[in-house]
Amino acid sequence: MATPRMMTRTLATFYVFAAVAGLLAALDPGFPERFRWAMVALSASVLTCAGIAVRWGPRWPRNAFHLAVGSASALIVVAILVSPDPATAVGAATLMSFIAVDACFFFSLPLAWAHMVFAVGGMVTALVLQGDVPTFIAVALAPIIIALGTVTRGLVIRASSASRDPLTGLANRRGFDDSLQELLTTTARTGERLSAVLLDLDHFKQVNDARGHEAGDQVLCRVADVWQHELPAGAVFARQGGDEFALLLPGLRGAEGLALVRRIVALHPEISMSCGVAEHQAGETAAQLMRRADRALYDAKAAGRGRCELDGGVACQLALDLVAALTAGDVHVHVQPIADTADGTVVGVEALARWTHPELGAVPPEEFIAVAEQNGLVAALDAHVVRTACAQLAGVRTARGEQLTVGVNVSGRELTDPHYPARLQALLRETGFPAEHLVLEVTETLVEADSSTAVEALHLLRATGLKVAIDDFGTGYSSLSRLDTLPADVIKLDRSLVATIDSSPRRRQMVGSLAAMCRALGLDVTAEGVETAGQAQVLAAIGCTFSQGWFHGRPVPIAELLASSAVLPATGAPAR
Repeated sequence: MATPRMMTRTLATFYVFAAVAGLLAALDPGFPERFRWAMVALSASVLTCAGIAVRWGPRWPRNAFHLAVGSASALIVVAILVSPDPATAVGAATLMSFIAVDACFFFSLPLAWAHMVFAVGGMVTALVLQGDVPTFIAVALAPIIIALGTVTRGLVIRASSASRDPLTGLANRRGFDDSLQELLTTTARTGERLSAVLLDLDHFKQVNDARGHEAGDQVLCRVADVWQHELPAGAVFARQGGDEFALLLPGLRGAEGLALVRRIVALHPEISMSCGVAEHQAGETAAQLMRRADRALYDAKAAGRGRCELDGGVACQLALDLVAALTAGDVHVHVQPIADTADGTVVGVEALARWTHPELGAVPPEEFIAVAEQNGLVAALDAHVVRTACAQLAGVRTARGEQLTVGVNVSGRELTDPHYPARLQALLRETGFPAEHLVLEVTETLVEADSSTAVEALHLLRATGLKVAIDDFGTGYSSLSRLDTLPADVIKLDRSLVATIDSSPRRRQMVGSLAAMCRALGLDVTAEGVETAGQAQVLAAIGCTFSQGWFHGRPVPIAELLASSAVLPATGAPAR
């Protein structure tokens, strides 16, 4: 009925109180001297058993508790036999109530009754052999102790039903949350490892739709039976609701938990499940741990279902694939036009990395850029984008005959590297791209972070002719008070400021005032997210310098831009 951890706690508590009772009896001045040291030794052995249970009990298999409860019964029988008088013998016999409670709390009803018959039978026999205890007292104690155990069992079952799933008999969400909090407390105290797993049946809805809910219930019960049989002692398996299950694996690292669930899934291929595993990190809350397990489950489903993934596991594999793609030149650079609002002429482009994974397909930029930053690949990725864009666009002119300006995003990790300015200048020399037509796009939060290294790098690069654009201005903690001190040449207004500019007079007035302020400070203003002719017209009217968005063109491969009429190729001949 109880988990090994709860069984350990209950058993150890009873051991301690039994030992204390024995020691108190031995310390009584009226206790016969010839029995005193025997009682002290017996109590010490019981305390030792309590310590063993606390230390190793949570890892014991359930069957080991039969030995623990049986040996406790034997110790009480010995205590009765060595008691110096009838009162002490009866007092020791009452400790059998602990055995009755343990048996009814730990085991199924038939096994609980077997333990109680063994314990009560030994108790009655020892009392009779003791000689001074009336037989009727020995016999009368038996039903009292059995009744106490039986009633305790009923109360425990009633109380635990609130934390149990009625269909599978597993812990429900409430029971799982209680167990998780308990294990986190233990982990914080002992440093023990803990892994959490979220499991989800694949295509379960199809089972319900095709075969009915009764068949679906049978599948859920089958999952409960299979996993409970395969899981180690101490594991907590719960049904969260619907076809979702959760698992706690105390003592196991994330990789070990992943190996375990993969083995169980492989043993039962008839039950298709996706699993996400996360290892608890020091100081992490229950919600944070389960959020990472949920993310791992999402990764498993996104990778094709029927898979088990460790939090960070897909990302780690993605990092290896990204390294291979960068080495092979399979990360491509697309460019999105940036137009002069006065006449719509394309005067520049923003270079954007794009990656199509051979198995996963197009990987969202925010996903593989995050992987690059987390795995030390961002320098290689940034260098690839800059080298590719600058090499292919050096000498390419706008329709006005000017060198096309190129904007590239730079990571905060790069800017805080003191060697970044030298690396970037080396790339410009390598590609022959003029520094005054390269724009580094950084987020305002990076500049606001008071990183002296990053700000110093921006000042140094601007001194060599490069321009700096503050990207996504208008979101987060934008500060107008710092417009005059930001190491920037261009302010790029976030798309959220542009979305309603042609329908909201107040938004138009606000953006117009901001543009006027920037112009007065010598800053150009680029509006992002321009999707309609109406937005473009308003931006031109209020004085924004440049605009960028789908209205002027979506991101395209560099070759496609060069083949368009928007630019003139480096040879000087008009683009076809």
